[in-house]
Amino acid sequence: MPRQFDITKVNLQLEPYQVILKPVVTEKGYDLAEHRNIYTFEVNSLANKKQIKEAVEFLFEVKVVEVRTQKRKGKKRRVRHALGRTTPIKRALVRLDDNDKINYG
Repeated sequence: MPRQFDITKVNLQLEPYQVILKPVVTEKGYDLAEHRNIYTFEVNSLANKKQIKEAVEFLFEVKVVEVRTQKRKGKKRRVRHALGRTTPIKRALVRLDDNDKINYG
């Protein structure tokens, strides 16, 4: 039987464009960005907080103060007669320095 490897314990070096997948643009996200300077991104599920911080600082040229992450399970969905799930995602809430802003543009 082939040996199974746990990919979550492998220390991968991801490029900044592989870490930050896309911004999460919602009403709550706009409110957090406007009042608390916190931005939400969908990130690679293998990325850790340090990699997320470095990627945001590199891509947007800002100073990151704090990173919080959350893993969100996929929701159950039904397509015709089959049951399925949406893909699970990992989100990062990134708080920036008071002097910095990101323009979603």
